[in-house]
Amino acid sequence: MKLLPNPRTLPWYMLAASLLVCFGVWHWAEGILAPANTGQALAKGRPIGNNSDLYPRWLGTRELLLHGRDPYSAEVTREIQTGFYGRPLNPQNPSDPTFPESFVYPLYVVFLLAPTVTLPFATVQEIFRWFLLFGLACSVPLWMCAIGFRPRRLLVLSGMVLALSSSPGVSEYHQQNLAALVVLFLAAAAAATARNRLLLAGFLLALATIKPELSGLIVLWFLLWATACWSERKRLIWGFLGTLAALLIAAEVVSPHWIGRFLAALTEYPTYGTDPSILQVLLPSFLVKVVTAGLLGVLFAFCWQSRKAPAGSEYFGWALAWVATVTLAVLPKLAAYNQALLIPALLVLLAHREAIWKARLFPRALTKGVLMCLLWQWGTALILSLGSLLLPPSRLQAAAGVPEYTLLALPPVTLLAVVVTTVSLRASLTKLPMGAQASPPVRRQR
Repeated sequence: MKLLPNPRTLPWYMLAASLLVCFGVWHWAEGILAPANTGQALAKGRPIGNNSDLYPRWLGTRELLLHGRDPYSAEVTREIQTGFYGRPLNPQNPSDPTFPESFVYPLYVVFLLAPTVTLPFATVQEIFRWFLLFGLACSVPLWMCAIGFRPRRLLVLSGMVLALSSSPGVSEYHQQNLAALVVLFLAAAAAATARNRLLLAGFLLALATIKPELSGLIVLWFLLWATACWSERKRLIWGFLGTLAALLIAAEVVSPHWIGRFLAALTEYPTYGTDPSILQVLLPSFLVKVVTAGLLGVLFAFCWQSRKAPAGSEYFGWALAWVATVTLAVLPKLAAYNQALLIPALLVLLAHREAIWKARLFPRALTKGVLMCLLWQWGTALILSLGSLLLPPSRLQAAAGVPEYTLLALPPVTLLAVVVTTVSLRASLTKLPMGAQASPPVRRQR
């Protein structure tokens, strides 16, 4: 007797499970993790301000547009640090953070934040909490459109709920970093490309450059893809170059010679604003540059081979997965909010799960490893949440960080799964000709 659910009711079970996970993750984050982090900060005497990554950008925008002050200046930087930490930092106090906050974004980010400068920051912060979560959820169906994955609507909704239940979702709610907005721009650009709205795609890619370290490789992939069939895809490049030029010129009008000040601030940023990359954490220092160069070389080779694939094809989806996972491997920042860029890679693996299960041992094992990393985060958060219904949350704070144990492992395991699976499925992919005859989008599930 089979115990598998009816295929017609399976989407409902998936939606119910995703809602249960969502409850567990957010109950853990708000009732256990946040109080534990606050308690640790107070015990160590660390200053606590608004702790919002949005604040340096918002304050710099306000000071520039309302008062004509340079957001990269030392004076504005001190005001940013005072608001972020709650008081000025004292270099002689060993308990004070060593990471001073500053603007350090391309100046044209002010045009996105301009409508908020007359509002109190507490209001802006609350708006962005929910806006960034909404953008993170909306990126899921957009990425699905981009890779040609067409599951049933209830399964799409389940994926959106699970995105809200992820570590990037929790991080964005508490920190309001613009990473989720950049991922939304990239996902919308990819979906627009799949719908042949190339001018719109170029426009969105230009907006994504407000965080060039996160969007850079994906933008370069789209430009390579567009140049491969110039006559058909040149609108994407014109849309990108035209929008970027308009942003740069408008920023120059608002604050002349800002690029030099931005580059000067950028050169100082690595001294305090970055963490080691994932490769630096996992590998000896003498191997990091070699592996980084090798990854980028292999990525370029794969993207070069896939450059003529139509948007929405298998090659196009795998290329997006490669670029996203390599970006997170070489990015010198381990923050959880950047892992929102894993969504296209996870969806590509999900879309090709049947082929992966029929493949060799390594693709199956690595894909299961990706799944286990996610299940660990969701499952342990749910267990702690249910435990807090029986025990005082303060007794569980010692285990508050357990759901984050697989946070570091998820990007490299996903990268390995994408690389190994691509090699394993290469025979079936290369049976189909490239160019206009490349593989069609994944069919809608029933």
